[in-house]
Amino acid sequence: MKHRAEVDFSAPQCQPFEMTGSSHGVLLIHGFTGSAAHMRLIGEELHAQGFTVKGINLPGHATTMMDMANYTWQDWLHAAKEAFLDLKARCEHVSVAGLSMGGVLTLLLAEQMDVTAIAPISAPTATQNKLLPLAGIAHPFVKTIMWGDDSGRAKLMDMNYHYGYQGFPTRSGADLYKLMTMARKNLHAITCPVLAVQSHADETIAPESAETIMAGVSSQRKGVLWLEMVPHVCTISPEYKRIAQEIGKLFKESE
Repeated sequence: MKHRAEVDFSAPQCQPFEMTGSSHGVLLIHGFTGSAAHMRLIGEELHAQGFTVKGINLPGHATTMMDMANYTWQDWLHAAKEAFLDLKARCEHVSVAGLSMGGVLTLLLAEQMDVTAIAPISAPTATQNKLLPLAGIAHPFVKTIMWGDDSGRAKLMDMNYHYGYQGFPTRSGADLYKLMTMARKNLHAITCPVLAVQSHADETIAPESAETIMAGVSSQRKGVLWLEMVPHVCTISPEYKRIAQEIGKLFKESE
């Protein structure tokens, strides 16, 4: 079998970023095996709307695939909380948007902290991969799992920002499943405004994920932005400006 080369994350768009703006800060969190590059276009659009924007790389991401195995769900949640508190110390309002696992972390932050508003994007309450719940059992025998070929979706994504691992350590899949379970269990604790973003063409998460979030949260203001014909990583799709526009509108109206 041909060995897959590691991705080079030295490109500027892969680095954590901060763009200073108003007293309303926005934390952007990438997804499982992804990088800050997946949130960069959204970040630039939100900054253009006036927000202070902070994008992070979660521990074990944007390095090497096997580095993920050195970190757990606790490390990812802790990093998200630290980044949130950093913005909170400097901004009057702090909202959060995250992609995929970043969306799950967004839900957890809203459940546990004083968040102004949230936008979980392609956030799974379950996945189409039925093997994910078994990752905790499988990892001693299957060390890594590779993603499928996404070349067919390349025309639907800006590949200049598509930086992520081509797979993941199996034990990391168990950590992702743990975060999903925690977030789904405590959705009722969310009271801030919520805009869930999901594509009908998402090939990764369970199709009912956004509706599960809507049914579970206690927020008075909540809604779903449904997208068509764009993949899971919709933040670098042709819809990214629309996503940023709708997210920014909710965040400003939540101040």
